Amino acid sequence: MSGWPKPAEGSWTQHYPDLGTGPISFEDSVSPEFYDLEREAIFKRAWLNVGRVEQLPRTGSYFTKEIRIARTSVIVVRQSDGSVRAFHNICRHRGNKLVWNDFPNEEVAGTCRQFTCKYHGWRYNLDGTLNFVQQEGEFFDLDKDSTGLVPVACDVWAGFVFVNLDPAPRQTLREFLGPMITALDGYPFDKMTEWYEFSADNRSNWKLFADAFQEYYHVPALHTQQVPSAVRKPENGFTCAHFQLDGPHRVTSTAGPRRWTLPAEYMYPIERVTRSGLVGPWQSPELEGEMPPGLNPGKVEPWGIDNFQIFPNIEILIYRGWYLLYRYWPTSYNSHHFEGMLCYQPARTVRERVEHEVSSVVFKEFALQDAGMLNGTQTALEAAYSTAGITEYPLGDQEILVRHFHKTVAEWVDAYRAERVEVRA
Repeated sequence: MSGWPKPAEGSWTQHYPDLGTGPISFEDSVSPEFYDLEREAIFKRAWLNVGRVEQLPRTGSYFTKEIRIARTSVIVVRQSDGSVRAFHNICRHRGNKLVWNDFPNEEVAGTCRQFTCKYHGWRYNLDGTLNFVQQEGEFFDLDKDSTGLVPVACDVWAGFVFVNLDPAPRQTLREFLGPMITALDGYPFDKMTEWYEFSADNRSNWKLFADAFQEYYHVPALHTQQVPSAVRKPENGFTCAHFQLDGPHRVTSTAGPRRWTLPAEYMYPIERVTRSGLVGPWQSPELEGEMPPGLNPGKVEPWGIDNFQIFPNIEILIYRGWYLLYRYWPTSYNSHHFEGMLCYQPARTVRERVEHEVSSVVFKEFALQDAGMLNGTQTALEAAYSTAGITEYPLGDQEILVRHFHKTVAEWVDAYRAERVEVRA
C-alpha cells in the first residue's frame, strides 16, 4: 500500500459529486434518538447477513441469531428439500423463546427433527408448522394451521445466509446487493471452511468501528509495527489504490506486493519464521477456476486486498486464497457487538495449520489496536457534541467511503421519517 503515488486532492470524491466535500455531522453516532430511528429504518428493513450455509450441513441443522437492535431472535434451519428458512424464535402459545439452552440470550446451534417449547411442550416442524399441542382439547377453536412459527424473509447469496425482518421486503436479496457485489458470483467462498472466529462487545457506536476499516489513512499512525519508519513520515503519504460505490455498498482495494519481497521491519519475527502474518499465509494454495469479474474491480497490480462493505453491517475482505468477515451488531447508541471470522482453505499439512493460526493471531493484534481506539473516540465525540459545541468533522479524499456510509445511513433514516409523516397526514 505504501510507496505508491499519492492521488491529487479530490481524485476519488470528484467521481461522486452527490457526496459533497464538506464536514459531516456525527450526530448519528452519539444520539440515542437516532439509534432508535436506525432500528426501524435500517435493521428492520435491510437484508442482514446472519451466517453461512456451512453452519447448516444437513436436514434439521439450525442456528439462532440474536439481533438485539431489532429486539428479536431468529431461527435459521435447513429444510428437507435442502432450502434454508428462518423464523422468529418465539413460541406461538405464550411467547416463550422457543430455541435456547442454558441462557436465553445466548445463541445456540444443533440438529433436530422438530422444535419443542420448553414451557408447555408445543412442537413445530422444521417448516414452522405447529404439529402438537399438549391437551389440545382444552383450547377454544384453536386453528393449528394458522398458529405456526412466524416466518422471516430468508435468502442465500454465495453461501451467505441473509434475513430481512420486514414482512414484505422492498427488494429481493440480489436486487439489494446490486451489480458490484453480485459480480463476485462464483468466488469459491465454499472452499474456505477452516474458520477462526472471535467476537467482542465494544463501547462505541457500530458505525465507528466500520469506519476504521473503510480507510487506511490511519495505518501509519496507529499500526506502526506494520509500516516502516520511512513510510510513517507525513510527507510520504499513504493511500489505497481503488475506491468504488454502488447503491448503499462500497469497496476499496489496496496494492500489495508479495510479503517475502518486503523489508524485515514490515513484520514481526514470527511472521518471517512461519511465512505467515497479517495478510495471511505468504503462499496460499491457488484457487481453481477463473475468478469472477467483481474481484479486484480497479485492476490494481500488484493487487493485495478487496474490502467489500455490504450495507448495513457486514464487510468481506478478500485476500489471496482466503477471506475475512466482519459484522457490527448495534446494542445501544454507544455500544455494539463485533464479530470477526478468518476463513482459510483447510490445512493440508501441520505447517499450513500453523500458518493459519499465526495469521489469525497477528490479525487479532491489529484488530485490537483499532478496537482499542474506539471507546476514546466515542466518549470524545459525545463530549464534543454535548459541551464543546462541535457537531461535525472534516473528511479527506481517502475517507470517501466513510462519507458515503454516513450519508447512506442518513438517507435511510430520512426516508423512514418521511414515510411516518405521510402516514400521519
